[in-house]
Amino acid sequence: MMVTVFGAYGHTGRFVVAELRKRGFTPVLSGRDADKLSKLAAETGLEARPASVDDPAALDRALAGTAAVINCAGPFATTAGPVIEAALRAGIAYVDVAAEIEANADTFAHFSDRARAAGAVIVPAMAFFGGLGDLLATTAMGDWTSADEAHVAYGLSNWHPTEGTRAAGAVSRERRDGRRVRYANGRLEYRTDAPPTLDWAFPEPLGTRPVIGEFTMADVVTIPSHLPIPEVRTYMAAEAARELSSPDTPAPAAVDEHGRSAQTFLVDVIVRSGGKERRVVARGQDIYAITAPLAVEAVHRILSGQIRTTGVASAGQIFDAPDFLRALSPYLTAEVHA
Repeated sequence: MMVTVFGAYGHTGRFVVAELRKRGFTPVLSGRDADKLSKLAAETGLEARPASVDDPAALDRALAGTAAVINCAGPFATTAGPVIEAALRAGIAYVDVAAEIEANADTFAHFSDRARAAGAVIVPAMAFFGGLGDLLATTAMGDWTSADEAHVAYGLSNWHPTEGTRAAGAVSRERRDGRRVRYANGRLEYRTDAPPTLDWAFPEPLGTRPVIGEFTMADVVTIPSHLPIPEVRTYMAAEAARELSSPDTPAPAAVDEHGRSAQTFLVDVIVRSGGKERRVVARGQDIYAITAPLAVEAVHRILSGQIRTTGVASAGQIFDAPDFLRALSPYLTAEVHA
């Protein structure tokens, strides 16, 4: 079964291509840079179909005959809309790995009605930021139908950002006019004050670490898209946040045969309701590499009918969250604390 990977030659795209092949799919390589595509095609023996987001006919050719498309090409403020339109024309599933808050919000706002009417499946933010946090929060909720607040704390050992991460961050800052964003009182709020710094008690062996509070990631779009939680806060380990913002931080460097960096992560998710608290903790290696099994498992479940709804839906809404996390056990560990 063929799956188009748009942005196949990027850092995350290459992980996705490898994971698709591992899972028995045939990736079709696509993206805007024909030279990079040709080089990757020569390396992998896979078909390359160059396409630009401002050329609908080329996008249609890139998706022709495939069962789904995984969009790995940011900034998603530019690419998501055109590739979704192409997927709707082709009648195939769309999955992306967008971490951009506004781009994900746009996907829900602009495509929900059309996708639902067409019976199409569109899953944005099916990545480390957005998708994983949503799966963890949904698992933590269990039989709760609502909660007062959700907290997602990211304990990264380091953060060496890719060129794509930097470009997406620049687009987001421009869209916000330099403001920061948080999700409170049931909506996105834009603020000009500095985010708070506090200590977060991560599970051992990480322990208590300084974090940037209201370091807002895509979870503030995915989680409240289907869970009635009026306060969703995300936090980032302070050192990782500093590395992300520094122009001198190097790109990720591979340390194993899978191309993963030495970076490790711990995602600590807490939901609270009426004085009660539930917690789920995930641990793994390399936030970019883990995005590949997240996106590919999503495609597998969509194409095999293991979905709970159609239209635009986040990971926790469309999939059985605890079962999805169990399927990721070769790549990460997830522990539920009642």
